[in-house]
Amino acid sequence: MNANTDIKKPPILFEQTQKIISKINHNVDADFISYWISGNSSISGEDVIAFYEILKSRKCKETLYLFVKSGGGSGKGALRIVNLLRKYYKKIVALVPLDCASAATMLVLGANKILMGPLSYLSAIDTSITHDLSPIDKKYNDLVSVSQNELSRVLKLWEDKKQPNDANPYNELYEYIHPLVVGSVDRASSLSIKLTTEILSFHMKDVKKAEEISHHLNSAYPSHSYPVTLREAKKLGLNAENLDDEINESLLNLNEVYSEMAQLAYTDYDEQNYHDNEIVRILEANDIQLYYQKDKDWHYRTEERRWISMNDDSSWRRNLRVGGNIEKKKFYIM
Repeated sequence: MNANTDIKKPPILFEQTQKIISKINHNVDADFISYWISGNSSISGEDVIAFYEILKSRKCKETLYLFVKSGGGSGKGALRIVNLLRKYYKKIVALVPLDCASAATMLVLGANKILMGPLSYLSAIDTSITHDLSPIDKKYNDLVSVSQNELSRVLKLWEDKKQPNDANPYNELYEYIHPLVVGSVDRASSLSIKLTTEILSFHMKDVKKAEEISHHLNSAYPSHSYPVTLREAKKLGLNAENLDDEINESLLNLNEVYSEMAQLAYTDYDEQNYHDNEIVRILEANDIQLYYQKDKDWHYRTEERRWISMNDDSSWRRNLRVGGNIEKKKFYIM
């Protein structure tokens, strides 16, 4: 590694994002928070502390407009975020102009209303896990994720096409998928249904309806990434409506600025070493912006055929407007 190499750094566009957020705040009689996650990250349980940092000293209105853009992550993290937001707001309106998949779908199910734009979609929330005993991907030497949907389909295909002398399918299945992985996937699926039902119960008093929606999202779709559009969301029984055109346009503009902040910031030292300085998660409200930035070296260990991280200084960072000044500092979450 060359110590004299200039490390690429992503732009911090606080002033630009604050202008857009101020415009949105002007158009709604409610608080506004954006929760934006790049394709290289996901919802995490620690994000609830970042939300708390925004909320703890604010005089909150009755309603929150929550902009969510994410490809998924931790369902347990989604529940914790909904639980926190419900401590501060009587009503939550989810703004979904783009992708809001998997655990992000679980998160917006905690809203009283979901507003969806022409480019937006929710998704199925069936669970897949990567277990210590999962199969190994021979190409990249990584553990492979296994989903309940995949296992169920294998067993269903066997049941539909079995011959009189066919043995129990588990004998063959266990040669490729360890029994503990099968059990863990089933457990994770049950957890997903429980989390979804619990999140819906924050505003949906009909327990039976909440359970029906939860089971449908967890098992009714042939693909985890199946796009649940506004039309489908209404069929499910969700309180979903069209997102106002002006707000939708502002959110797309905000997404564009966040995408610029989250551009890849890799500095190559050589073929086996590089530095990663990418911003992957952003939370923002009026006068405050929190973002998680990677800040670490990566080394390719040839004998193991995998990348390992070194010199990791990744952390949350905070921009806070105080009077006419902007305070910038790291924000530590243990």
